[in-house]
Amino acid sequence: MITIEIRVRPNAKNNRVGGVAGDPPRLVVAVQAPAVDGKANEAVAKVVAKAFDLRARDVSIVHGELSRDKRLVLSGDDLLLQARCSELMGILPPE
Repeated sequence: MITIEIRVRPNAKNNRVGGVAGDPPRLVVAVQAPAVDGKANEAVAKVVAKAFDLRARDVSIVHGELSRDKRLVLSGDDLLLQARCSELMGILPPE
């Protein structure tokens, strides 16, 4: 299980996960859903789950449900999830 910080971009043209925004750096999650009635939060869980090869129920929003900046908990293999997060953020692992 790992915790990640994300910045959500609702009403995006396409659903995607990747890149960084803000300081401290947060993983960018763009979703087509509007930020109304929890639709963007549902979309975030699905899009992040797909990007990390998880089930949607393995993704929990633990902070920031009403904000663009959110904290998520991902359940799974810590090393694989950390490596995938670094890859999505464009951070290269040390050689």
